[in-house]
Amino acid sequence: MALEIEAKIKVDNCAGARDRLRELGARRVYDVLETNELYDTSDQQLLRRGCGLRIRTCRGEGDVPRPAVTHKGPQLAGSLKSRNEIETEVADAAALGDIFKALGYVPVIIFEKRREEWELDGLKIELDEVPRLGCYVEIEGPDEASVRALQARLGLGGLPSIQDSYVALLIDHARRNDLPWDVIRFST
Repeated sequence: MALEIEAKIKVDNCAGARDRLRELGARRVYDVLETNELYDTSDQQLLRRGCGLRIRTCRGEGDVPRPAVTHKGPQLAGSLKSRNEIETEVADAAALGDIFKALGYVPVIIFEKRREEWELDGLKIELDEVPRLGCYVEIEGPDEASVRALQARLGLGGLPSIQDSYVALLIDHARRNDLPWDVIRFST
């Protein structure tokens, strides 16, 4: 089990962060369109515990990640978003979805995200665009100090870190705007 420690920062667009990453000598790993399918029980037992069960598939350019299944534990206390995460690649995402359904889990939200992943000094930087929500920079590292230091180097030091997951942000946005939230794609 790995501990995910990240800063998620809302930005107007990703161009400035992308340019700064290039200036700093970061390596672009991939540029993909992700599809994230979150599963839960019909009475939302996972969500009520602050957990998530996700199947992620990607298509795009670069070292495109293979389909993966992820379990995210509840958020831990701290100024950055931290939670335990278990993730592994899967050979057949559709078959795994069928297994989850046979076990009583159902897809509760499916959403797309455009993501560029970059790497710098052992940290992972993700430039994300999410339908309805806009653009974000996520910086993930082994500890808060290294994440905060890179946030400052990227010129984002004065911006707040968002604790909520994209799922929570999407559901909140949909509820406030009386929009459906079960499937959120760029084309809709």
